[in-house]
Amino acid sequence: MTPAHGVSLLGVTKRFGAVTAVADVDLELPAGKLVSFLGPSGCGKTTLLRIVAGLETPTAGQVRIGGEDVTGVPTHRRGVGMVFQSLALFPHLSVGENIAYGLRIRGVDAAARRRRAAELLDLVRLPGVADRHVSQLSGGQRQRVAIARALALEPRVFLLDEPLSALDAKLREDMQVELRLLQQRLGITTVIVTHDQREAMTMSDLVVVMGHGTVQQAGPPLAIYRSPVNAFVAGFIGSTNLVPGRPTGPQQVAALGGTFRVPGLPPNIDGAVTLSVRPEDVVLHPGGAGGENRVAGVVTFVRDVGASVETYVACAEATIVSVATPKDRDAVHAGDTVTVELPAAACVALPA
Repeated sequence: MTPAHGVSLLGVTKRFGAVTAVADVDLELPAGKLVSFLGPSGCGKTTLLRIVAGLETPTAGQVRIGGEDVTGVPTHRRGVGMVFQSLALFPHLSVGENIAYGLRIRGVDAAARRRRAAELLDLVRLPGVADRHVSQLSGGQRQRVAIARALALEPRVFLLDEPLSALDAKLREDMQVELRLLQQRLGITTVIVTHDQREAMTMSDLVVVMGHGTVQQAGPPLAIYRSPVNAFVAGFIGSTNLVPGRPTGPQQVAALGGTFRVPGLPPNIDGAVTLSVRPEDVVLHPGGAGGENRVAGVVTFVRDVGASVETYVACAEATIVSVATPKDRDAVHAGDTVTVELPAAACVALPA
């Protein structure tokens, strides 16, 4: 395979008439890593991917691949391979002919094309299907064929636009793992667009959270999960409890009718804040149990989903959700009075 190349986006902006789809994006996508563009519909993530691919021209800014300015270079000369959301396989061609299509356009002889198609089918774990019609394949198999086709020309960068969105839940999770293992085996710089935070957390070395056409935060998945920079990121990466509060002293926030110690509270912060606490960090104590970072509440709903139990507790100003495994939770039921503990180490203070 071609050596990995990093991607640099320098001040990239894209406008469609009066609408700004992407605004002044600066990003370094490291060579040989898998990067996810994550965000809700309309946040600009697909537009940004298409700019990297050369399918859209930025209104302003620069795109570099492996240090080379490719902003004005057409797609077919950028050395990128792309898998579209629709897969875009040719229905009139066999599996092998689909994979080798780009090689045929480049004038590679038939024997070499067949060898390359066979190699790639082995790589994506579909040996011996080169002569089949694409309509004879399952959704997951067609996904693998689209990946093989995109890799046929040994691209410098591999781009995928929501490639797993059409698959059912179980197959989607299996393909997430397979695609990640394939990327690690090839060591190719890969960018995937997704709106599924679980997909981004499962697959990525680097997650780029986008909202309103801008990069809200970029970093390793667990760093973003544990240290979001704002409520948008906290709410989009996993689930979280967002609690309005106000600083009352050094590392202290008044919220939910009580006072909470927040070690990460910036000094001299002025005005309202929002506390973010992940549900798995919330501790419930049956009955009353005073102490630091604790407030009273009433259980309103309990949802047992097998591997975990979600408990909803009405406190002053907000409903708090706690998630625990069945063996780690105390038995509480709707209507019970409980004490909700938000451990200091789990409290993250965000701008209101």
